[in-house]
Amino acid sequence: MNIEIITLFPEMFEAILAHSILKRALNKEILTIQLHQLRDFSLDRHRKVDDYPFGGGAGMLLQPQPVFDAMENIIKNLPTKPHTIHLSPGGKPLKQNDFERLAQMQHLILLCGHYEGMDQRILDTWVDEEISLGDFVLTGGELPAMALIDGISRLIPGVLGHDESASEESFSDGLLEYPHYTRPATFKEMTVPAILLEGNHAAIAQWRKKESLRRTMKVRPELLLKVALKAKERQLLAEILKDEC
Repeated sequence: MNIEIITLFPEMFEAILAHSILKRALNKEILTIQLHQLRDFSLDRHRKVDDYPFGGGAGMLLQPQPVFDAMENIIKNLPTKPHTIHLSPGGKPLKQNDFERLAQMQHLILLCGHYEGMDQRILDTWVDEEISLGDFVLTGGELPAMALIDGISRLIPGVLGHDESASEESFSDGLLEYPHYTRPATFKEMTVPAILLEGNHAAIAQWRKKESLRRTMKVRPELLLKVALKAKERQLLAEILKDEC
């Protein structure tokens, strides 16, 4: 996958691209990331890219010209325009299924907004969808873009050490993930659940499903209303409710 990022602050991405999973993905050329400094496309001698909004109001807006020129520079040698995402608090909240959907694409452009937003003509012409991290406002689109890149990249085959890791994480099946334990089996008088030490894989799988349901019910009960539970899962949930009474 190739990801193009249009940003005023490309240096913000240096840390996340130089470490851990993303670094390995880039080194293996499973993922390529191109950073485009928006100011490089400004026609202003001071590299200005923003201006006051027509009609008044607080703040500044990104002007259309630099963004249009940046987009045209990216796509000039491509057969089609890549799917383009504007990271904005006005977008739809990011969900796990967005990562899964976008990880299937070969080429993405991430447009990082700043100031009070951008000229609507940019959105009307270039943007395929707007995505938000949630119902809050950040200074710019760089941090949401980093989250998006991280969530997408771990779903690309070959990026994680074990591809099944991604399929077992929280939200992969609509539920929160079950608790995890590692050595030692006893630490400061706290012990690992015995079932995990017995080697019965079927029993462990059932325990993990039950604990996943328990954690979801406790922390994010609204998720249970969105998941089509199987008969066995409904039975486990009934057991949990009985345990809690």
